[in-house]
Amino acid sequence: MKNITYALSLVFILNLVNAKAQKAALWNNKQCAVVLTYDDAINADLDNVIPALDSLKLKGTFYLIGSSPVVSLRMQEWRKAAAKGHELGNHSLFHPCDGSLPGRGFVTPENDLSKYTITRAVAEIKQNNTLLKAIDGKDERTFAYPCGDLKIGGDLFYKKLKADFAGARGVGAGLQTASQVNLDNINCYFINGHSAEYMIDLVKQAERTHTLLVFLFHGVGGGHNINVDINEHSKLLHYLKANENHIWIAPMVTIATYIKKHQNLTKTY
Repeated sequence: MKNITYALSLVFILNLVNAKAQKAALWNNKQCAVVLTYDDAINADLDNVIPALDSLKLKGTFYLIGSSPVVSLRMQEWRKAAAKGHELGNHSLFHPCDGSLPGRGFVTPENDLSKYTITRAVAEIKQNNTLLKAIDGKDERTFAYPCGDLKIGGDLFYKKLKADFAGARGVGAGLQTASQVNLDNINCYFINGHSAEYMIDLVKQAERTHTLLVFLFHGVGGGHNINVDINEHSKLLHYLKANENHIWIAPMVTIATYIKKHQNLTKTY
């Protein structure tokens, strides 16, 4: 009986130590993780955002629409950005959105996801991966759903793409632990005209709860109808830099790969 009690106590202690070790190792041994993502491949990314990030030695993820003229006309600049550690993520070739949904009057017939087949959507996204690899030479990256649309004809089209990406960012808001994150639809906070105070408060919430925080930006200092003031954006970056000793700031592909390893590890216990 004593041997059984001793064995059970030993197992409990080992599990406790292991759990504490895993908790301490979360988020690269920091309190939380923050990902800065920028959609649509616009001039403001190269003119405003990347210089600001580079000045503070921070890295972001830029979700590129392959057909955007800002990709073809400024390809060397995107290549330099990737060489500095920024992720060039996949935001599809033509940014198709579901035009059958309310408020989607901006969707053209050519880019109406509701008229796509899954085969077509998957093929175009894979073509964009080929283009992105030609720019940055990399095989690993993440995907961002155009307009946050997940389905074609009621089916999740990303199922056919899981092997091609480390993860996919959606548009639903929320802070999550590494175990809670759904790598097929990663949560984020949509920023449009928000203040630095609001954005920094989100970071502080992530610090307190030891969770992942993903920002979704479009225009920074202009260039898009969805925009954030360049000075407010700068204040956020400076807060992150001042606190990077306990905040892990990294591109989405880095964080998603880390989360996948964590989730696979916890499955074994």
